[in-house]
Amino acid sequence: MAEPTPKRRRSGGRAGGALRRGSAAIEQMPWRLPVNPDRPTEPLNEAGVAAIHDGAMRILEDIGIEFLNPEACEILRQAGCTVTGENVRMGRDFVMEMVAKAPSQWTLTPRNPDRELIVGGPYMLFGAVSSPPSYWDVKTGTKVPGTRQTCANLIKLSQYFNCIHFVGGYPVEPVDLHASTRHLDVLYDKLTLSDKVPHAYSLGKERVEDVIEMVRISGGWSDAEFDASPKMYTNINSTSPLKHDFPMLDGWMRLARRNQGLVVTPFTLAGAMAPVTMAGAVAQSIAEALCAVALAQYIRPGAACAIGTFTSNVDMKSGAPAFGTPEYMRATQMTGQLARFYGLPMRSSGVCAANVPDGQSIWETSNSLWAAVQSGTNVVYHSAGWLEGGLIASPEKFIMDCEVLQQIQRYFEPQTFATTADDIALDAIKSVGNDGHFFGIQHTQDRYSTAFYQPFVSDWRNYEAWEAAGGVWTPERAHEIYQKILADFEAPPMDEAIRDELADFVDRRKAEGGAPTDF
Repeated sequence: MAEPTPKRRRSGGRAGGALRRGSAAIEQMPWRLPVNPDRPTEPLNEAGVAAIHDGAMRILEDIGIEFLNPEACEILRQAGCTVTGENVRMGRDFVMEMVAKAPSQWTLTPRNPDRELIVGGPYMLFGAVSSPPSYWDVKTGTKVPGTRQTCANLIKLSQYFNCIHFVGGYPVEPVDLHASTRHLDVLYDKLTLSDKVPHAYSLGKERVEDVIEMVRISGGWSDAEFDASPKMYTNINSTSPLKHDFPMLDGWMRLARRNQGLVVTPFTLAGAMAPVTMAGAVAQSIAEALCAVALAQYIRPGAACAIGTFTSNVDMKSGAPAFGTPEYMRATQMTGQLARFYGLPMRSSGVCAANVPDGQSIWETSNSLWAAVQSGTNVVYHSAGWLEGGLIASPEKFIMDCEVLQQIQRYFEPQTFATTADDIALDAIKSVGNDGHFFGIQHTQDRYSTAFYQPFVSDWRNYEAWEAAGGVWTPERAHEIYQKILADFEAPPMDEAIRDELADFVDRRKAEGGAPTDF
């Protein structure tokens, strides 16, 4: 059984890695909201964008989406959509009218206002792995069920790293906690161990309402203050093909009414839950996303919405999902073009199919992350720690991925492509001439400490030096950093009265039974 929720703890302490450059564990880059300066990669021409848009509209008009939620069906019937049983068809004029009401950029403000996020525009935000049921680290050396402790440890990593902007859902599912009250314990841990933007699973009325109230308490907000702007968000997935389920739509509508962040991400695996062609899979994904955006905008015009992409392919030999593939990269870029066409922020993911933090895991995740960069993605889920197609969370993979995230952020910095006279450095080139070197000249001495990205897990020594130092492989180095971070971590400050109010709420809701389950 999990340890009881602590009732009294002192409120002091520093945020793990919060708004500071380094710590006793590693030297890391400062907190920032990265701005992507690059033009997006656009594989589709204007006619291609129009063709996929038309395909999505024809799906919505002629085929329809199953809305397995009677309230949602009734709302859309009142909006003028054609509802037959659970099938909802909506005209493109209605869809585009509703989508036009959604803002192209919006904010998320957690209990620490210094951690406020901007969703949309040129901003690119990274979040931690969410929802795997299993855990793997170098010490265990095998796949094991997630626990409250391993979940809390991954929350600490999410708080510690400045390149991680939001925690996401459960970094690993704590299966040692009963499903009816699991959300209460994890949200307590998340809100006390982190001051970054929190997330709510749309898995039934009780869970959503509990998270709303706990987030409200954590910020000391009144109901009116909470509703004034987004303080949290949810992500819902369609049940592809062409279906939205009851609990996710329920949470979607509740959070729309409370003016919170809404992300809809169809899970369209080409060849399994979507056409085998990328254009067909993207068209289906867009249709499944836009109908949810239309519902939210009809309920609350101006609701903060984003569309996500999870379009990838399956291994046609085994049926297993594949991620970080060339097809995944192109689908992400194509969806980015459509998101800009609709004026909506976009979410994608840093994902892989590898089972352990090996070479495959890094090249697939790097493909996914650079596809996010190329597509103009605004919010990147699962940026750090994801393995086995989302079935495993790993702290070593988390740390290895953060090295890549920091490199991406460094790549964005203006100094990496500056072209002033000082950057062209003609005087330095002239002083060295044809047979010297640049190591010792003043131009280098003035800049060497900040000229290049400095890694915290990569080892740049030659083989002999690496071998003499013990020949430690990358996952082992990452594990050592993980242990140092846990030893160094201190939770961010929280007023003791707020902490106690959160603990009291958790205790009361547990006594009431939490959320109903099927067992």
